[in-house]
Amino acid sequence: MGNYYQPEIETMSVEELQKLQSERLAAQVKFVYDNVEFYKNRMDEAGVKPEDIKGIEDLHKLPFITKDDLRDQYPYGLLGVPLSDCVRIQSTSGTTGRRVVAFYTQEDIDVWEECCARAIVAAGGTKDDVCHVCYGYGLFTGGPGLNGGSHRVGCLTLPMSSGNTERQLQFMTDLGSTIICCTPSYAANLGEAIVERGLKDQIKLKAGIFGAEPWTEEMRHNIEETLGIKAYDIYGLTEISGPGVSFECEEQAGMHIQEDHFIPEIINPDTGEVLPEGEVGELVFTCITKKAFPLLRYRTRDLCYLTRKPCSCGRTHIRMHKPTGRSDDMLIIKGVNVFPSQIETVLLNLGYQANYQIVVDRVGNSDVCEVQVEMTPAMAISGMPIELRKKEIVKDLKSMLGIRVDVKILEPKSIVRSEGKAVRVIDKRHLYK
Repeated sequence: MGNYYQPEIETMSVEELQKLQSERLAAQVKFVYDNVEFYKNRMDEAGVKPEDIKGIEDLHKLPFITKDDLRDQYPYGLLGVPLSDCVRIQSTSGTTGRRVVAFYTQEDIDVWEECCARAIVAAGGTKDDVCHVCYGYGLFTGGPGLNGGSHRVGCLTLPMSSGNTERQLQFMTDLGSTIICCTPSYAANLGEAIVERGLKDQIKLKAGIFGAEPWTEEMRHNIEETLGIKAYDIYGLTEISGPGVSFECEEQAGMHIQEDHFIPEIINPDTGEVLPEGEVGELVFTCITKKAFPLLRYRTRDLCYLTRKPCSCGRTHIRMHKPTGRSDDMLIIKGVNVFPSQIETVLLNLGYQANYQIVVDRVGNSDVCEVQVEMTPAMAISGMPIELRKKEIVKDLKSMLGIRVDVKILEPKSIVRSEGKAVRVIDKRHLYK
């Protein structure tokens, strides 16, 4: 059995959980219909009334909502409460379009922090731990979410934010950080710096909570070995609340979704058909407790599957498998669907570190793709010819992807290090706005 922050909820029977979901869903649908004109219009167009939604079995009757809807309703179009009841906003980066601004009541923040507290406790956190939070703060949800969760657990919280590696390492060693929260790419960078400076014996970390960007099992093992920790995945979206929508327990076999607050579905991304448990499709979330920015059937574009297979930790909440990619961010190269995670798997299996970039362009009417990857310091002095290394990677990538891509091997430290989300893909084709 695992450690729980709220055992009565986290181990609630599935029957009780689904009864709670049904009650909250029916109340939430009526709430948004009465308070958000956008939802009223959408439901009226679909011929759905609040009284038609009696429980989770009726969820499929509701229309979907997309990120484009959120952008179109910017800034106040999806508010479910008076602005005077809101105490905070968080926002997406806006790198792929107009920003999405999410609003929070104090109750919304309390729920969010409880969700993050559950994740920290699942990773072994207690009030005796020192929680080192180097997700970004400000509008980004990573820092505020884990910061609040850490306070709830009672950890000594270090609100480091991202960047300034020297300061990170100083506080980590001087204050004895035991849990680190950041993006996996930044964890890899910190691990690299720790090894270079010979600080591994001075690091007291036991666990890391990593999210906000895709990462592979190979990268997890890399980080665990370098930092001497157990690495836990955490998932969330600014639109839903932030990190803590789901999290891994010690079994590390999928992330438990906080079903008392979020109802997940998996759909066929092309048809919208709800798929059965175990089938891969697009993840859709319905928020059943959030008031300021309530979302019903929000299409995340993340591709994964769900399982109710019993978990050794004792939690009963459904698990989502780590997303395998995104239905909108997926690269289509020469007519083939390509996910960066596939390329990362090949590189890590060949012994390279997670320092790479994928550059896609179009010459004439043909796609060209180049994978740029750094050698490790050991590789750089090994004497193995660069051309031989390149052929090895090209061969394995073709086996994985089904197409040939070009490879450029770089010296160590050639790719600019990320202090937040790593820039893995540079698509120069400008296929999308």
